Amino acid sequence: MADEQDRRDDQHDPIRARALGSAPVPLSVLDLATVGSGVTAAEALRTTTELARLTERRGFHRFWVAEHHSMPGVASTSPAVILAHLAAHTERIRLGSGGVMLPNHAPLVIAEQFGTLEALAPGRVDLGLGRAPGTDGATAAALRRTERLREGADDFPQQLAELTRFLDDDFPDGHRYARIHAVPGPVQGTVPGGVQSADRPSIWLLGSSGFSARLAGMLGLPFSFAHHFSAANTVPALDLYRETFRPSAALDRPYASIGVSAFAAEDEKEAHRQVLTGALAMIRLRTGRPGLVPTPEEAEAYEFNEIERDFINSWLANVEYGTPDQVREGLDGLIKRTGVDEIKITANAHGRDARLRSYELIADAYDLPTAQTEA
Repeated sequence: MADEQDRRDDQHDPIRARALGSAPVPLSVLDLATVGSGVTAAEALRTTTELARLTERRGFHRFWVAEHHSMPGVASTSPAVILAHLAAHTERIRLGSGGVMLPNHAPLVIAEQFGTLEALAPGRVDLGLGRAPGTDGATAAALRRTERLREGADDFPQQLAELTRFLDDDFPDGHRYARIHAVPGPVQGTVPGGVQSADRPSIWLLGSSGFSARLAGMLGLPFSFAHHFSAANTVPALDLYRETFRPSAALDRPYASIGVSAFAAEDEKEAHRQVLTGALAMIRLRTGRPGLVPTPEEAEAYEFNEIERDFINSWLANVEYGTPDQVREGLDGLIKRTGVDEIKITANAHGRDARLRSYELIADAYDLPTAQTEA
């Protein structure tokens, strides 16, 4: 009975979770709705939906989608739209953005979108926020309808404060936005006859350097670090977050997660074939040739030059891949080294079946439940 009560308490905590099975920390998912060669965007998004349902069934705690733009191999340009669809196809798993790139949007618009998501999926919406554009400078300028990008250190905290006040509907009297309300939102509980849920999206800060780590700590917010593409900065950023943490209404102590590239297959060779596809896609992106995620056959046949091979070796050194036991061993070591409270697994590979199977194998390796039932 105590375990059942603990599980119910965890379900009502918007941030902290309890690890299931033999996992040392809760396991979650970060998905980009990747589009592979020979695959349509519609098929990629169906795979994302299947993956959300599968990982919910297997006891993963969160399912986050990222915001990227002008990349043919990534279909997750509009997190709020995808999350609304996932809300209709899941029941319990927390849904969130990993993240919304706040400088690309008016804070009021994000407050309205995620207030709508909270109304669609009460008590299970996370709003992860980043300050990078999630694209190149020209695309970011088009998104923001400006010729001059403002990426100063003061802009993001100001945008974050404005967004938070819209979500809480608590601009002070005399503020220029005091009579503007994000709907759905708290204002609906203050008008005659109005009833409004006490839940609101939980805010996370995302980052790949120390800036957001420090800000999250100072504001007492949960923090998620992009280990999957900035591994050298992981430990310093997490240390900075913990050192600067101040208790808040959201958290009484730090809560940190990291995004981790991980891929499991029945044998190590097949796992390597699959992760090589994502590595080749990253080489093309980094060299100004973004495209679809190549097939394993295309990646195997590709003739890497010396610089590209160095990149591949460096990239794959931070991917946990292999058999389920090898992936578990790698993830366990990473969790121990970083002391994180949760990991979000991302599997950037070409095929639908291989990606779904990878999450199943990782779930099996950690003895996660085969089906989640209502409390």
